[in-house]
Formats: sequence, C-alpha cells, structure tokens
Amino acid sequence: MPHAPQQEDVAPAELDMALRGGPFHVALRAAIAARGLPLQRVQHHLSRYGVKVGVTSLSYWQQGARRPQRPESLRAVRALEEILQLPDESLIRLLAETGERPVDRRSGVRSYRSLVEASDVLRGLLAELDAPVDGGLQCLGHHERVGLGARRELAWRESQHIVRAHRDGVDRFLAVHQGDPECVPERMRVHALENCRAGRVRRDHGTGVLVAEFLFDTRLRSGDTFLFRYAVEDGTAGVSGEYLRAFDAAGGQYALQVRFDASALPVRCHRFAQQSAAAPRGGCQELEVSERHRSVHLVEPRVRPGVVGIGWDWE
Repeated sequence: MPHAPQQEDVAPAELDMALRGGPFHVALRAAIAARGLPLQRVQHHLSRYGVKVGVTSLSYWQQGARRPQRPESLRAVRALEEILQLPDESLIRLLAETGERPVDRRSGVRSYRSLVEASDVLRGLLAELDAPVDGGLQCLGHHERVGLGARRELAWRESQHIVRAHRDGVDRFLAVHQGDPECVPERMRVHALENCRAGRVRRDHGTGVLVAEFLFDTRLRSGDTFLFRYAVEDGTAGVSGEYLRAFDAAGGQYALQVRFDASALPVRCHRFAQQSAAAPRGGCQELEVSERHRSVHLVEPRVRPGVVGIGWDWE
C-alpha cells in the first residue's frame, strides 16, 4: 500500500497558485497539506458526506498516479472542495484542464455555499417586490414535486403550501426558485395552479434565482389557514444531479418527490441533509426508484434550519 507523503506547511499564496495553475494532483496535495489533514481524516470527512473513497485512492490522486473519473469519485472531488474550504469548481476545473475530462454526471449541482452566496441577490429581488421582513405566514406543510426531463434536466417543480397567518392582512406569497448552473431564468415560466394568481416576477441571471409573487383573492386574518399551489417551468439548464430545499427556521412538514422521465432513469438515488454551509452532509440514505412511477421521495415531519434534498447518479 502506498503511503501519503509527509504533510508540509503550505502558504496561502502557494495554495492559490496551485489552484490557479494546477495540475489537479498538485492542487489537491497542497490543499490537504494546507489544512493539515492526514488522509485518514480526509476519508472520514468524505464518509460523512456519504462518499466512500479509500485512503489508497486518495494517495494515488494526490501523487498523480490516478485521476478521479467514476461518478462516485467526482462526487468525492466536489465534497473535497467543501471539506478543504476551496472555491466551488476549483478542483473539478483542474480535472478538465489537465487531461481528458470524465463525464461529470453531477454537473447540475448547486452547493449549499452557492445558495448562501445568492442571498444578497435574493434580498435585492425581495426588496424590489416590497417584501416585508415578516411575511406573516407560518408554514404548516410544504409538498413539493420535481420533474426531470428526457435530457436529464430539471424540467419543472410544483409546490403546494399549507399556511397559517399570524397577523392580519396577509394576501400574497413570494416563491423563490433557483435553477441549476447555467440555467436561463429569463426563459422560466411561473403558473398559478390553485387558490392564487401570478403577480410580479423578478429574475437574476448570474445566480439563476427567480422570485415570483402569488396573490390570494382574500386577505387573511390572524389564525386563518390557507392552501395554494403553483409551479415553475424550468428546463433551461443541462444535466441535473440533485434537488435541495433550504430552510431558515423550524417549521411544519416537508415532502419532496422527484420524478424521472421514462427514457432517463438514474442508477441510484439518495437523500441527504446539511445543517449549514460549513457543515458536512449527513443523514444519507439510499432511495429506491419506483419502476412504475419512476419516482423517489422523502418526508420531514418537522423541518429544522438547514438543507434537505435528494441526489442521483445517472450511470
């Protein structure tokens, strides 16, 4: 069994140079050394993300003897970017630049970090819609359905909300949708399906964020409950690898169902959770795709702050 080279002190400038210039194995070795992590600890952190990679493989990667190519290996590289506190896509980009790039079947994945980075943009869009700090609604239940198309793209999502007003006069809801990387928010469409009508829509191309206003036909009084349903038509990005939902505060029940096109079924699916942008993913559990309905789902009886979602591998 090969042994990991001795850890050495790496200055931030050296790590930055390695990330910019590569090659991949040099940048990976520098990043691991900069964090002072032995490979056994790196492997442990990866396992908490639900990714299994041996110490031998990690050693080969940072020596340049092998390159990550399988879907599981690419998942590990993306997890390493967060574990080692590196910029998004920094290691994946080097894989593309230092040799024949393997097919990244998780290219359509937005990390929790990207959601946090979009928060300033989101605040600006909400301000344009005169959104109050307190929307006046408590979520009792949120049932969400997501559809993947024949091109393996995020084609649409549909949401049903059950809410209770905790102040008088609430008459609208602002829905937020963030598409996969390289999506085109200008081509997305929103649809009011039940007990609401579509109002103003704001979009930001850089972050892929869309904010849509859905208006009620009544003004709720404090204590009133309300049920409404809407959809966002997307289909503007490439291959999708997961869908997640972020929660700022504890709330009611959340259910997520992901349905796949009959001509494009994944080989495996799993659920996951993440407490914060800096925390590792946990709560990983394999999900079996229903052959008849081509879908998987998760249910959170009571949501907590953080993220829950479903990820999948295509082959």
